[in-house]
Formats: sequence, structure tokens, C-alpha cells
Amino acid sequence: MIDEDIAGLLGRVSLGDRDAFAELYRQTSPKLFGICLRILGNRGEAEEALQEIYVKIWQRAGRFSQGQAAAGSWLAAIARNQAIDFIRARKPAANVIDEAYDLADPAADPEKLAVVRAEGRRIDACMEELEEDRAEAVRRAYVEGLSYQELADVFAVPLNTMRTWLRRSLLKLRECMER
Repeated sequence: MIDEDIAGLLGRVSLGDRDAFAELYRQTSPKLFGICLRILGNRGEAEEALQEIYVKIWQRAGRFSQGQAAAGSWLAAIARNQAIDFIRARKPAANVIDEAYDLADPAADPEKLAVVRAEGRRIDACMEELEEDRAEAVRRAYVEGLSYQELADVFAVPLNTMRTWLRRSLLKLRECMER
């Protein structure tokens, strides 16, 4: 489906057009399901995420701005973010950090492990102080290695806005960690 067609359907969905929503679902759900399945690796969770994605699309269609992002990219960003939210809901990030550390250094002493776990929890607490989209941008930049441009595309914001988000977020994290 052409991006302009998707944008047109999103415009109609923003006006509450259920037929346009059904057509949007029919045209875009296979791709969005594929994104969820690739990220989550579990068909059941991918199906659940897909339902949540279309609820968000119904609610947020009016926020789509054709001049700022391609419609397909906007939908894909919603799908990726929802799938990542499902991963985050599985277990706290501190536990993931702990497990990664345990794998990297299985001979670590208990005192060292306690310090690492405490730091992980402090980082989680500081990340929770950031706005949700800012925290997600920080994670994707410094954990997944996405570039400023890739992040700007995912979040459908200008490149300089993304740079500002990350700079300000890192300053807030530094302040929080120094407390």
C-alpha cells in the first residue's frame, strides 16, 4: 500500500471513520504483526501487542502529521514502541542488567553483585523520572545504538529536537545519579 493511501486512511480514522480503520487494519496489520513478532519472539505476545497497537492508532490518528513523517514509519514506530513496552513489562530492567553481568563475569563475588544490582535499580529509578518518550529515546540510543537520525525518524520529530531530548535527558540522569 502506498504511504499516501495510509496517510489518507489515518486522516479518516482521526475523524472516527470505522470503515477506514478496518481498511487500515487490513492493509497494515501483517507488517505491524511482523515487527512485533520479530521483537517479541512470541506469537501470542505479538498478537496481544498488535491489538494494543490498533487501539493506540484509533486514539492517536489525529496526531499524525503527514509533513513530519511517513505514515508507514509512524505506524511502525508505534508497533516497535508497543513491542518494547511488552518486553519491559516482562521483568524489571535491573534484572536484565544483573543477568547480563552474571553472564559476563560468573566468578563475581557477592559484594560486587550487590553493588551492580543497586546501581541498576538506581538507573531504573532515574530513568522513570524522565518522560516516557525521552526515556525510550535514551534506551534506544545507548542500548540499541540507534543514531540521532534513526531516533528522529522513529519518534517522528526533527533531528535537532532529538539531539535536545537526548542531551537534556542525560543531564537529568546525571543529576539524579549524583543525589
